[in-house]
Amino acid sequence: MLHDTRAFLLAGITSFMFATSMANAQSADSVTIALRVAVNTLDPHMSASVGSDLSVISHIYPALILRGPDLKLQPSLAQSWEMVDDNTWRFKLTPGATFANGEKLDAAAVKWNLDRVLDKDVGARIAGWFSLVSEAVVVDDLTLDVKTSEPYPAFADQLSMFFLLPPEWTKSHNPATETMSGGPYKVAENVPGDHITLEANPDYWGEAADFRRVTFRTIPESGSRIAALMAGEIDLVTGVPTTEIARINASGEASADSIDSIRMMLAKINHQKTPMENRSFRQALNYAIDKEGIVSAIFDGKATVANCQLLSEPYVGYNPDLKPYPYDPEKARELLAESGVDLSQEIEIEVPTATYLQGDEVTQIIASQLQEVGLKVKITEIEFGAFMNKQLRARDLAQLAVQGLAWPTIDADGMLTMFAPGNVYDYWNNAEFGAILDKARVTTDKDARNALYADATRLMCDEAAAVFLYLMPATYGVSKRIEWAARGDDWVRAFDMKPVQ
Repeated sequence: MLHDTRAFLLAGITSFMFATSMANAQSADSVTIALRVAVNTLDPHMSASVGSDLSVISHIYPALILRGPDLKLQPSLAQSWEMVDDNTWRFKLTPGATFANGEKLDAAAVKWNLDRVLDKDVGARIAGWFSLVSEAVVVDDLTLDVKTSEPYPAFADQLSMFFLLPPEWTKSHNPATETMSGGPYKVAENVPGDHITLEANPDYWGEAADFRRVTFRTIPESGSRIAALMAGEIDLVTGVPTTEIARINASGEASADSIDSIRMMLAKINHQKTPMENRSFRQALNYAIDKEGIVSAIFDGKATVANCQLLSEPYVGYNPDLKPYPYDPEKARELLAESGVDLSQEIEIEVPTATYLQGDEVTQIIASQLQEVGLKVKITEIEFGAFMNKQLRARDLAQLAVQGLAWPTIDADGMLTMFAPGNVYDYWNNAEFGAILDKARVTTDKDARNALYADATRLMCDEAAAVFLYLMPATYGVSKRIEWAARGDDWVRAFDMKPVQ
């Protein structure tokens, strides 16, 4: 009986909070944003998920550098930054910046955060981003030098995803579930899996927020997101099915559109599970999938087929010489026969639910086309948080996993490193590929870097390191209450928006 009473009370509280968030969405000084997946952690050093965790975290904690809606780097806590030599970056910080508890946002605080990420006992998920950092040196309160073991030309770009915790507060609190603001907003309410409501931080050292209150609501199902937008409950939704864009625009209640994203969709291959160690088998998978057909049938032509690589044209290191694997079922059958693989064994395809634009439909097509060339296929749908834990902690992905990858630095170093040996995301373990990236990472000459990345992407293509699919369109719907410049790099931030005057 006690459990039933508690469930009733919790249901009532949740209903009240939901009604409150709806009212907030209609208030002139508030904005409500729909997230496709729930926030898994509020610890900025324990997530690389831009479209959920880090987007919310970026309102609460400060960064040295941010990437603006124009996809260019802009100052935040760091007023300026420069390479003073090949192995030293210098940052000049904003004076007077503090966390809400009074802790200073100075060079010592930044050094502590870098040290925390690099501490193996902490086990930070983003530690790989900073593997070349050898030392952070406090020059004075407002000047920090970061020493690297080798040149790190993409370091400033990488810092646009790095957010700072208050050192003293963190020692006695759990930042995964608790927060102490140093950014434009502070947490007012957090109902895990449902919504997070933020209020403007009156102690913020930077430019005051345009909205007093921001609510992030978790709405996994696209139809529910669109209904909430049309009803005036939500101001921004992303991941709108391309088939719904015209209907939203015709409604007069909101507008919708699509731009190119920087997210590449692929069927990630677990090379540690049989028969994925077989190169001919992996190549057959690439020939068996009709990428052009998927783009046309599922996305109304609003997506772009992958050029046999993880990178798209905006990325530093994009290889324009690579061509997609053509759709050739007969070639796929020939390679399957050549591989010698027992085709009676089941091939599992995992797909995180309600995560990637029309990802469930795409997975069904992939499974069908693999079956057409003689494979026995099983689809496993899995919640996104469980999928990430399975991928990163348990290290137990299925043979294939439909996944979208992007790197907000828009640099090959970050994107390709997810396939480098030793990286927490890697399931390929190709030493030759890793050696090329190691060399490119420390090369400051732009042409030399591009040549090395051309070698790396060509190797991935030839070895069929993944099943390369398409560049996911960045679709969105926006209410008439706000102004927002669409961006293709997954960040969804209230401080990129303004109320319509």
